Amino acid sequence: MIIEEMTMTEFEAGLAQTRTVLIPFGSVEEHGSHLPLSTDTLEAYEVCKKASLITPLFVAPPVHYGNCRSTARHPGTISISTQTLGALFQDIVIALRGQGLRSFVALTGHAGGAHRMALQDAGETLIARFDDITVAVVSEFDLAQDEGRDIIETPGDSHAGEIETSRILHTHPHLVKGRAPREFPRFPNGILVRDKRRYWPGGVWGDPGKASAEKGVRLENLLVRKLVELVQEMEKGCDE
Repeated sequence: MIIEEMTMTEFEAGLAQTRTVLIPFGSVEEHGSHLPLSTDTLEAYEVCKKASLITPLFVAPPVHYGNCRSTARHPGTISISTQTLGALFQDIVIALRGQGLRSFVALTGHAGGAHRMALQDAGETLIARFDDITVAVVSEFDLAQDEGRDIIETPGDSHAGEIETSRILHTHPHLVKGRAPREFPRFPNGILVRDKRRYWPGGVWGDPGKASAEKGVRLENLLVRKLVELVQEMEKGCDE
């Protein structure tokens, strides 16, 4: 049940089927010279929508902005603070709880460390405040990291490389502009760098040349299955 497409009466009727909602989080972030700035959002939203076709679930409109530290100086990246991100998550959950929902899954297509921690901290705040809700915060990388190794050929692939190029080739092939060169940046050990583009000029971490739509299908199917399994575990009350 895609919330942005529903009427108020459809939303109300949907509460009889489920009290669980998926909240996709993405980013406006560079993804090399070949993938759209909305890559992370597109990925998370597609997985949420397809999961809702398997089992009754609400899917909230995606949050298009995220905290992007490593790519902040790359062209096109629009980063928000971790405080803003956490506040957005809390406000969305509080509003949806007021509408009758009780189980909340934040699925993020952006896997930046500070970004994920901001969502997790907000989730911890929410479950401490409300004892009638369950909350999960998970990235696509978390869901796919084990079985996904059987699909992807490139060790260490993580950003705009084989994985994400395959995903967008499957779901939005018209947005893929060729292939950027493979890239595996190396940052100074332990030293904080202001202009990370100096060490990461192409904005790719992996090998887009090994991507294919077929791999994208397999990755998406894996993520959808893992997300549905997570929801089922939550609905059993496994957070206690």
